[in-house]
Amino acid sequence: MKKSLWISIAACAAVAMLLPLSGQRAVAQSGGLYVNAVDLDIVPAERDNYLAAIKENSLAAIQEPGCRQFDILALADDPNHLFLYEVYDNEAAFKTHRASEHFKKYAALTASMVAKRVTRTMAAIGTNAKPH
Repeated sequence: MKKSLWISIAACAAVAMLLPLSGQRAVAQSGGLYVNAVDLDIVPAERDNYLAAIKENSLAAIQEPGCRQFDILALADDPNHLFLYEVYDNEAAFKTHRASEHFKKYAALTASMVAKRVTRTMAAIGTNAKPH
């Protein structure tokens, strides 16, 4: 199966995990949300180092005002292909994240660990999640 199809399947699975189970109340969001979706092929010998760096970055990002979600996913059949799914209140919040010291540190540290990067920005039409 083509990698792009697997990426789509992984994205759908990530969204499906956000959907409520039968009988549970859901909170719906729409409008204004800014999504950054990134497909990464990690240099196999650098996977552990990359994961440590992205986990540190994601934990700092989720503490920022305006960052709602930061998921790190790996393809089931290719652990070196990662998918980052970031949700921000708006584009300004995303830009604030990109200007942060922890993001700059992550970017500098991991530049040589990534063999391929494809970034897609998206506007959320609607998201569904259980309330916390």
